[in-house]
Amino acid sequence: MSHLFWKNLVLLPVFLGANALASSSVMAAEILNSANSAAAKNSSDATTALEPAKPAKTEENQVLVSQAINQDSMSQVTSVSQFSDVQPTDWAFQALQSLVERYGCIAGYPNGTYRGNRALTRYEFAAGLNACLDRVNELIATATADLVTKQDLATLQRLQEEFSAELATLRGRVDSLEARTAELEANQFSTTTKLVGEAIFAVTDTFGENNNNKTVFQDRIRLDLQTSFTGRDTLHTRIAAGNANLLRLPGNSFESTQTFNLGNTGSNSAIIDWLSYYFPLGNSQVYIAATGGIHSDYAPTVNPYFEGYDSGNGALSTFASESPIYRIGGGTGGGVNFAFGNSKSGFQPSITVGYLASQGNNPAPRAGLFEGNYAALAQLNLNVGDRLSFAATYVHGYHDAGSALFDFGGITSGVVGTNRANFPIGLANPYNSNTYGVEAAFRPSDKLSISGFLMYSDISSLIGNSNDEVWSYGLGVALPDFGKKGNLLGIFAGAQPYLGSVSGDRPYHIEGFYKYRVSDNISITPGVIWLTSPGQVANSDDAVIGTLRTTFTF
Repeated sequence: MSHLFWKNLVLLPVFLGANALASSSVMAAEILNSANSAAAKNSSDATTALEPAKPAKTEENQVLVSQAINQDSMSQVTSVSQFSDVQPTDWAFQALQSLVERYGCIAGYPNGTYRGNRALTRYEFAAGLNACLDRVNELIATATADLVTKQDLATLQRLQEEFSAELATLRGRVDSLEARTAELEANQFSTTTKLVGEAIFAVTDTFGENNNNKTVFQDRIRLDLQTSFTGRDTLHTRIAAGNANLLRLPGNSFESTQTFNLGNTGSNSAIIDWLSYYFPLGNSQVYIAATGGIHSDYAPTVNPYFEGYDSGNGALSTFASESPIYRIGGGTGGGVNFAFGNSKSGFQPSITVGYLASQGNNPAPRAGLFEGNYAALAQLNLNVGDRLSFAATYVHGYHDAGSALFDFGGITSGVVGTNRANFPIGLANPYNSNTYGVEAAFRPSDKLSISGFLMYSDISSLIGNSNDEVWSYGLGVALPDFGKKGNLLGIFAGAQPYLGSVSGDRPYHIEGFYKYRVSDNISITPGVIWLTSPGQVANSDDAVIGTLRTTFTF
């Protein structure tokens, strides 16, 4: 075989040229086969092997994959001079010139290159040979057989016999591709919408001297319908259900809130907990929320790896996942992110502004979009390369009597911090809040990330002269891909939101977790949260929370 191959090496360019077309179809078949498996499992991340000896997913093949999407991405050439990377001094120049003029069996890349030095597999060679055979048959059928010499036909026949197994496999894969494509078209969920789901199983309890809870097994599920009308916009329609209740702490504190506690609907009854729309406007990104909006939906939180957007993939607690400043207000409204500068320079500033009303759907007095609870955010963002990020945040809020400072979308109870920090003026009077925060993240390497935040809130009662302060700060270290690609080791420590006028020990929070990636769609996260002086209650014992969280994504 090798003697035959080298004897006919002069014909290699024609197979390389035809292969540029045929390998695109081969790679497209792999992509569609993976998509079919993903549809079967409702997971956009699933992949399925087609057969042994599959071409490697090299950068060159990725180019071919993208070109396979567009049938016009490769164009037939009529002269070898059209190839910018083929010179008259190249050893194959005359062979290429002859094959182009005699057979027209060579196609080039959109950028005018031939890429004759690219390596190919036996399957790709067979694909190129098959394309040339089709071209020869076409010439014979159109009465131009005089262009095909008897020697060339004999060579092609011998090559066809040598690669008969690969050619048969290729034809079978094309037939399978056509059948799978027809099946996908007949059973596709939607041409504009994809379904992204997450289910969380969590076993959690408190331990130590401050143990006022029983071990519980809780759950939460989210089904997010993501619809795009232009290819650049996204409409999120998310359905959620759960039964995860807070673990009890002294002073009715909210320090035990974990991310899967959000979306609790009682007995797993389903609700639409988030309905929003993202779309670009020039260099800006616009966000509109009809319900369930929060500031971290549109504002960068600058807390990589810990921030999981309250899913089951980041930190365990709501406190460690993002600065509490993003938990002030929520519900209905929107935001805009204005980008400036040239991203190629590595200096990328942007400004984010937004407004969310907690009672935007309520037409009652002292409610509605502008007269009820609201929080307006302004933030300056600065990225220096891809290793260093900063943000400075300001949030002004109005809170009616009995409303929590960290109300997270209009719910009456808090989602982070002590009870006193959530109701700094008590329950009788409305109040204004002016909150300032700074956030920063530094990633010295791909295996290490350091991030932290500081928050200060000035509280002013609208009845009487009551004023107070709420503070919070935290620092985290994340080790991505620790032990295995996709794993995450995280350690976070700080002070949950506390009321400044209350004397005594600060409510410190120390959290450690390790997310172990079982597969592309399953992860297990054991973790421990240590809370000192929970609830800012004098002489209260420390609380230790243990959690085993399992996350399924599909």
